[in-house]
Amino acid sequence: MPEPIAIIVGAGPSGLATSACLNRLSIPNIVLEREDCFASLWKKKSYDHLHLHLTKQYSELPHMSLPTTFPTYISKNQFIQYLDDYASQFNITPMYYRLVESSNYDEIAKKWHVKVRHVISHEVEEYSSRFLVVATGETSDEFIPEVEGLSSFTGEVFTQLSTRMERGTVTKVCWLLGLEILAWKSLLIFQLIVPRPLLLFEARKLRYGDLTKYGIQRPQEGPFTLKAKYGKYPVIDVGTYKKIKFGEIQVLPGIASIRGDEVQFENGKSHPFDAIVFATGFKRSTHKWLKGDNYLLDEDGIPKPSFPNHWKGENGLYCAGLARRGLYGAAMDAQKIANDIKSAM
Repeated sequence: MPEPIAIIVGAGPSGLATSACLNRLSIPNIVLEREDCFASLWKKKSYDHLHLHLTKQYSELPHMSLPTTFPTYISKNQFIQYLDDYASQFNITPMYYRLVESSNYDEIAKKWHVKVRHVISHEVEEYSSRFLVVATGETSDEFIPEVEGLSSFTGEVFTQLSTRMERGTVTKVCWLLGLEILAWKSLLIFQLIVPRPLLLFEARKLRYGDLTKYGIQRPQEGPFTLKAKYGKYPVIDVGTYKKIKFGEIQVLPGIASIRGDEVQFENGKSHPFDAIVFATGFKRSTHKWLKGDNYLLDEDGIPKPSFPNHWKGENGLYCAGLARRGLYGAAMDAQKIANDIKSAM
């Protein structure tokens, strides 16, 4: 194929938005995706009842509005439908099963060389372009923390809340979400984020009272700081507190170890479980394949420059969807990147 002007790594909403903006400016580009579909996180790894927690005007990608018939807070399936229509509208055709193994900037040719391995055939492919866009997102790789004895667990281990579990066919589940645990009957959940800024803090006290008596500790930093610094988003209470208050959810300390089906906690107590769900978030693996960048991204794959200057690196390197401002931030990134590439041509 003809050499593209830009290579986009990742076919999530950020990659689709960037490709769409480039296509509208008639800038040749290719999108490399390691999965067998675009938006795989939405299509394959999100639970059925998921709804976006931002209103739809802040969830749109560039140059195409969400349908007026959609509700204010759209569902997972509605968003997937929108992405399907978006890819079709802007003629976006990602190259699937392409796992990027390395990318290097050639100082002499002034181009990025990207080495890709086909996931199915294992054949190695190489591509070159003047510009490279990292659009692998904040949630590219599932994170499973090291837990002593996890390999001895006799039940099932999941990395998401599956449909089967949503329907209640698994009755005793250990659900790990971070640092603290909430147990709904036999369902364990880690980390409830409670707002910290003064007004929100006072409103929380008025609404919920003293949560420490239930074992819930307020984070040292507030939700906006957590979101901006670490990409951690606050949880909206949709009934959890009520279940805690009436004993349907029990808050326990952290996990110390696992032996067979027994989960041992830091307070010395243990309980048996049929399954463990790791909903412990994601990490980024950009540092494994992106070489020659000492300016834009850190070891964790997060931009070093602060917002709003986070999207542009050196030597034609960009990142989209790493502003820690959700889909709204990804849409802004895509437009800025496309316009900047256009001006540099």
